[in-house]
Amino acid sequence: MYRSLALIFCLTLASLVGCASDTSPGIANPLPEVARSLAGLQPADGCDDVAAALREQAIEEMEQRLSDNEQMLLSSLSGGYGCYEAEYDAAGSGPPASSASRDEGASDYSTTNTQVAGVDEADFVKNDDQYIYVLADARFTIIDAWPAAEAHVVSSIPVEGEPKKLYVHDDRAVIYSSLDPLQVADDPGLWWGGGFAPVANGYYDPSECTYGYDCDFRGDGRGLRVTIFDIEDKSSPKLQRESELNGSYLNSRRVGSVVYTAITFPEVTLPGVKYWPEGLLDDFGYSCEPPDLDENQVKVAFALLRLTNRALIEESSIHDYLPSIRDTRYVNGDRIEEDGLLNRCEGFYLSNARDGRQFLSLLSFDMTELDALNTTTIVGRPGAVYANERSLYVAVRHDHSAMPVWYFDDPEQRPEATTVHKFRLYPGSIATDYRGSGVVKGRILNQFAMDEHDEHLRIATTTGHLPSPDVHSTMSVLRDVEGELLVAGDVDGIAPTEDIRSVRFDGDVGFVVTFKKTDPLFVFDLSKADAPKIRGELKIPGFSTYMHLMDDSHLLTIGYDADDQGSFAWFQGVQLQIINVADLEDPRLIHKEVIGTRGSTSEATTNHLAFNYFGSRDLLAIPMTICEGSGSGGSYAHEMTFGGLLVYNVTTGEGFDLLGGVPHATPQSGPDYWSACGNWWTNSNSLVQRSIFMESYVYSIAPDKINVAHIDDPAEVLVSIDLMAE
Repeated sequence: MYRSLALIFCLTLASLVGCASDTSPGIANPLPEVARSLAGLQPADGCDDVAAALREQAIEEMEQRLSDNEQMLLSSLSGGYGCYEAEYDAAGSGPPASSASRDEGASDYSTTNTQVAGVDEADFVKNDDQYIYVLADARFTIIDAWPAAEAHVVSSIPVEGEPKKLYVHDDRAVIYSSLDPLQVADDPGLWWGGGFAPVANGYYDPSECTYGYDCDFRGDGRGLRVTIFDIEDKSSPKLQRESELNGSYLNSRRVGSVVYTAITFPEVTLPGVKYWPEGLLDDFGYSCEPPDLDENQVKVAFALLRLTNRALIEESSIHDYLPSIRDTRYVNGDRIEEDGLLNRCEGFYLSNARDGRQFLSLLSFDMTELDALNTTTIVGRPGAVYANERSLYVAVRHDHSAMPVWYFDDPEQRPEATTVHKFRLYPGSIATDYRGSGVVKGRILNQFAMDEHDEHLRIATTTGHLPSPDVHSTMSVLRDVEGELLVAGDVDGIAPTEDIRSVRFDGDVGFVVTFKKTDPLFVFDLSKADAPKIRGELKIPGFSTYMHLMDDSHLLTIGYDADDQGSFAWFQGVQLQIINVADLEDPRLIHKEVIGTRGSTSEATTNHLAFNYFGSRDLLAIPMTICEGSGSGGSYAHEMTFGGLLVYNVTTGEGFDLLGGVPHATPQSGPDYWSACGNWWTNSNSLVQRSIFMESYVYSIAPDKINVAHIDDPAEVLVSIDLMAE
């Protein structure tokens, strides 16, 4: 990705498990005075302050990038550059090459599987006791779902752009839609080896990152539209509000009627600024022959480009930098439009360490009111989002190899870092405040690796990548001290040679699953913030990618079985487990179910929104593509035997009892099987993506249709609802 000067917090984590500082009781490793001045964000004093800071950053970044490209080209004058043979390691993280009464709703029903009770998360489908609200085929569709045997569409309206997620509350629907790709500067001469993204394909990965193991949380690189409908009349939704932004949806939460949306704006690119001299081997990097240039020719070309770029940056206007929001409300038939919401730079925060030229805004509004929007904006990069009713955190990954400066004084031992920004929320109000920031060693996996409890943030991270023997993990506890998130205690060196695959917190207890060959489940006692410790450990084959809190003493998990190969292990079929954690020092696996062989996949393994445990009726529904056949070692199964939704009865006493499957796909084998069964474990392609329970009925939801069945015979589809427009 583009090289930028990142936000520096420089928190030294020199000590090991939970030791306290003599100079700052209760804080394990307080920031040195100089580093602490770099740690936080300072309020911007108007737009001139923002513009000056961004111009300075733009010049520094431009100089650094030109220097990298120049040095790379000079070093290549004596020989070819970039010709090498890549080796694939079976233990690596990348995929292998492809070889009742209608007047009453359901008395009991499932809802969105969220991380924190009372804090809703956006999804493409929502429901209540009577209706299902779904985004499909660029339309917002409302289905009268109860009684189940009479389920039918009551309205379906087009939504501009590509509608992806929504909230429904109090007869209002909030819909997030992706618009056109955002502008990214074209720089065909940019060198990939310096840690930059190939800008010809855009800065962002267009696919959504949910699990986080081999993707980053950065949005989809497309503009965002937020649309609010009044749905009191389900047959005729009425447009209430449209907000259009030149940034991308990152994540969001709903607490009551207030919605908080994290939006990332692409790094500012100024017209005319270039990072490779025009006409100077524009195709460099694709040839294995030494370039036909002399050293002076290269130096002069880059020196002239520096002068040209600096002049362009110094003459730039603040309007070249600021993100924009256009908000339109429809009140009593009148259209009220407001543009330039961020033009006054109110609620902006600048990093003392200059965290690049991206903006990260927290946009909040009450979905039941048409009042003004609220924003808090920092200069910073996107990341994983965690929130409860009073706090929202954004955790950003950083790698030393792609940065000119670093947070720690020992980058060889701590080559990765995660910075955390905290926003304070006020229940019932759209107000938000930036509270403070901190840093820990290692990279965060996803939102479940964070949790706030008793005013402390617990965060689990991994340093290093498999198959390096230096891989290990860290559990850190951060305390908010006068606007700084400082490490109160940590446990370092967890599971050497293994990385984190899933995390879950429950009050004073934390659970972490790591993996290389087996699935060690570590149980953490976090009751003392300054002295966290490991209480218990369980080693079992395979690994869990998601852990669900089944009750106070049991974890219900999903992940993959594994085939031990000595120095590594192949992933195999999808694995369900129930683990008894009543005794923190002696966690025990009590039930296990393996589905299919290598190539079997479920959306629920990498997206918790697809995992549906209906505890009140002991039911579990998971989307599944089941592949069977050889599937041993590194070879994939050769027959797809089921594609749809599996329904289980699940109890701690009896374990997993398969009730059946709601079908969506026709089984296949032979030459076409690869499209269904050639799945890397982080890349699910199960056709079904969500499910809903209403009493004893289950609704199996795919992009094209919803199938309804009774749990006594899931294979018998009672109603099939087409979601595709005619």
